[in-house]
Amino acid sequence: MKPTAVLETLEGAAAQLGVRVTYEPLATAGLGGPGTHGGMCRVKGELRVIIDKRATPQERVATLATALARLDTSNLTLSAKVREFLHFYAERPASTSGPAPLRAATNLPLRGSVAKRPTAPRAPAPDAVPPTATRASA
Repeated sequence: MKPTAVLETLEGAAAQLGVRVTYEPLATAGLGGPGTHGGMCRVKGELRVIIDKRATPQERVATLATALARLDTSNLTLSAKVREFLHFYAERPASTSGPAPLRAATNLPLRGSVAKRPTAPRAPAPDAVPPTATRASA
């Protein structure tokens, strides 16, 4: 299946899920480094996938499939090949430098559960002095 055909199918799936897909020129240098061509975000409460308009068809497919793989697409009619793409991108490890997983709108459940990371209190630096204390002369 050609990348452009897969992309059209993924765009259709996004539309069925109510996810807006846009193509815009992105300055990707600070977004996670090389190979980052966009991603999913929430704008005014609506899910949106923004893809670099300079990305190749293969990069566009990878970006959109990665975003849609986070959503429940089980109710959509998709070809076996497109489901393979979604399954492949769903199993890829999440980037540790990227943003936290999106919480789904009530009508768009994410695959699996999104667990909150516990935040541990930070220990003061070993040479830190409390603001009310003073250091003794050495």
